[in-house]
Amino acid sequence: MKNKKVVVIGIIVLIIVIVSIIMVCLLGKKNGEDEAKKVLLDFVSNINEKNYDAMYEKVSTDMSKEDFITRNKNIYEGIDSSNINIEITNIEKENSKYKISYHEKMFTEAGEVEFDNNVEVKKDKKNYKLNWNSKFIFPELEDNLKVRISTIKAKRGDILDRNDEKLATDGTILSAGIVPGKLGENKDENISKISELTGVSTEYINEQLKASWVKDDTFVPIKKLTQSNVDLKNSLLQIPGVLINDEAGRVYNLGKEAGHLVGYVQAINAEELEKYGDKGYSSTSVIGKSGLEKEYEDTLRGIDGSEIYIVDEDNNRVAEIKKQDKQDGKDVKLTIDSNIQSKLYEQMKDDEGFFVVMEPKTGELLALVSTPTYDSNDFVVGLTNEKWNELNNDKSMPLYNRFLQKYCPGSTFKPITGAIGLTTGKINANEDFGYSGTSWQKDNSWGNYKITTLTAYNGSKNLLNGLIHSDNIYFAQSALKIGANSLAENLNKLGFNEQLEFPLDLAKSQYSNNNGNTIEGETKLADTGYGQGSVLVNPIHMASIYSAFYNKGNMIKPYIEYREDNTPQILKESVFSEEAADTIKEALIQVVENPEGTANDMKINGTTIAGKTGTAELKKSSEDTESGTLGWFDCFTINNSSGRDLLIISMVENEQNNQDGGSHYLIKKIRTLFNN
Repeated sequence: MKNKKVVVIGIIVLIIVIVSIIMVCLLGKKNGEDEAKKVLLDFVSNINEKNYDAMYEKVSTDMSKEDFITRNKNIYEGIDSSNINIEITNIEKENSKYKISYHEKMFTEAGEVEFDNNVEVKKDKKNYKLNWNSKFIFPELEDNLKVRISTIKAKRGDILDRNDEKLATDGTILSAGIVPGKLGENKDENISKISELTGVSTEYINEQLKASWVKDDTFVPIKKLTQSNVDLKNSLLQIPGVLINDEAGRVYNLGKEAGHLVGYVQAINAEELEKYGDKGYSSTSVIGKSGLEKEYEDTLRGIDGSEIYIVDEDNNRVAEIKKQDKQDGKDVKLTIDSNIQSKLYEQMKDDEGFFVVMEPKTGELLALVSTPTYDSNDFVVGLTNEKWNELNNDKSMPLYNRFLQKYCPGSTFKPITGAIGLTTGKINANEDFGYSGTSWQKDNSWGNYKITTLTAYNGSKNLLNGLIHSDNIYFAQSALKIGANSLAENLNKLGFNEQLEFPLDLAKSQYSNNNGNTIEGETKLADTGYGQGSVLVNPIHMASIYSAFYNKGNMIKPYIEYREDNTPQILKESVFSEEAADTIKEALIQVVENPEGTANDMKINGTTIAGKTGTAELKKSSEDTESGTLGWFDCFTINNSSGRDLLIISMVENEQNNQDGGSHYLIKKIRTLFNN
């Protein structure tokens, strides 16, 4: 019995020893696999981080460190690789080595590349290392072969006006550069002259000239120029060593005339590349940065065609890695009329203001002008620090797009108050409010606060005369009759506090500064009636509101992308009753036609025009003498002889500086559209 127990114990001990040996072997194998996998995954991570030194520490190779780094850097960065990812599919141990099979994906300039590959990992002294050769990069790549990439540039779509005039197009710009060997004996002096003319620092120029690839006969690009910059071109060509070549680039034919509207493109930056890299952008791409170039980027952009391939020592192709055909961008055609855009820019270019021109029957926007502005071409060729600081620090804010913002409308708001009053039945157009003089307050509860108006007149204090004479008191009283809740409710129906659908981001119009949609207090309500208080209106939204006077109470939706079928879309239906809209329209005609009308200087024989002047005070208090005022003039033609009616919303800042007053200053400019 005792012998049997000994045998059983011996067997158990033997089993334990065998199992332990197996477990140790398996654990050792598992630890080896894990280390081998980790080396591979860390190596790929280093590629993504472009850490070539760390890559070299993880490989076993006959290639010198310098050659290894140069080869990997040239290939991976040459094809613009990113987001390299591998999925291990199998791992086998062969003697002291591990053979790892994996599937690899990477983004490149030619699109996504994927392939199956394998690599050996072996323990070198203490650490596991990849048995590396060029096949790791691509399975078809031998150490004696090279990777090439060719690019076929895609065309960016044009931005066209309604008559197919090119507002933005791929064209030709100039590249000014230096041929070092021809700078002559006065090299430093000539570089200084080039720096002075181009605004490019001498440090930057010298840095470019010292690049490793530069030879005496190499053309070294320094500054891009527009084709129109003839004087600068000629001055540069007088300097020894300067050469100017043509180069493909984006061209803006209206320049400043449509700068804020069209915007500009520039080279993509690192942040944008990270954000949009999966859409086919590369480090050499351009992207819309502002205006319609930015908003229609997905439509306009072209995707370059690229091909990655392998060649031998004689430059013969031996394998194709990836090919992507080019995709040209699509054109965007606008409703804009370049002739109107240019005319109005010329009229306003020295002022701070805007013009919005819309066809009131269809909603087609014919011009969007903001001044002062910038030349889109300057951004394409590159702004010097001096030019950028000049634009950025200019008190007139040329980088500020005014037709996207919101402003106090002053008396141009009075027709809206009148139309709401008529539509709600709160006022009667023929009712005489019965006050006199140029100053009024409801009662003593207002304290020292009074509503003032500029002109006293003898006629009835009714809606027609209130508009003809732009009577603040009449519309303050109208607002009180309408009531705060009813006025707010009806302004909301017009789209106040609402984001208007449009390609560019328009500021929301408002009538209140508080978080709610309420007009607080009687004096604020009274001020709101004549376009002061907390009222701020976006000019494109204002164009849509005024279109309701033309279209029997329906607000037409403004649009800017041309369509053959220009059937109007209604933005807001029946915001005013048909009777109210027609009453206001007829009154606005009299603002122009009546000799006492505030816009009588807009009268043009043979053309019926309805219009409203406006002056908005920006005072923060009664003592404020520095904030200035805004001058407005809003108008529309009726049955224009040209066959196309125009609705124009316009504003000029600091109108107190204009001898004619802001509204009349604008009227002179608008009249140029009607000159034969």
